[in-house]
Amino acid sequence: MTKKVLILGAHGKIARLAEKEFLEKTDDSLKLFLRKASRLNPVQPDRETVIEGDATNLEQLVAAMQGVDAVYANLAGGDIKQQAQAVVKAMDKVGIKRLVWISTLGIYDEVPGKFGEWNNSTLGSYITNYRAAADVIEDSDLDYTIVRPAWLTNNDEVDFEVTQKGEVFKGTEVSRKSIAHIVVELIQNNTELKHSIGVNKPNTDGDKPSWY
Repeated sequence: MTKKVLILGAHGKIARLAEKEFLEKTDDSLKLFLRKASRLNPVQPDRETVIEGDATNLEQLVAAMQGVDAVYANLAGGDIKQQAQAVVKAMDKVGIKRLVWISTLGIYDEVPGKFGEWNNSTLGSYITNYRAAADVIEDSDLDYTIVRPAWLTNNDEVDFEVTQKGEVFKGTEVSRKSIAHIVVELIQNNTELKHSIGVNKPNTDGDKPSWY
């Protein structure tokens, strides 16, 4: 079934890769929402609309969500909790249920051993902010999937494994292309509803990412 998908934070690296896969592998149409619309040119103007807006602005979000089947949020920043609150409120107002939300590893203190210690000390308040945002999503009545990637690489590969909330996180890294692929699959197949999934490349265990 063809869907209309709103991508929040559409200029982000994972978002750009997901946009490419949506266009190449599905018939979905896309709304690309970002702070500065001039930074983005639609690849296929007949299937894409670029919208300038702020993800903390409820009115702008509600306007962007009209006619949309699913929302993919690729957001960042110190105000990530406020963005989460605005997204949930806007989706409730419009009546959209499906949300894929990109978070980060470590928000449940699920990363073990020396890598977990290194991750916590390196990310610091970033983890706290992302946990606060995840709590907002999990407390909602949306059909959400929270995606918690390992440390991101630009490797041209789709190679990943998944852990669930409550399970120990595996590995140290994963490609952005893998995360983009997961986003498209989650929206296409409507899977992992009300789940928070950790995503890593298999066999990348260590005290920190190999390239760091």
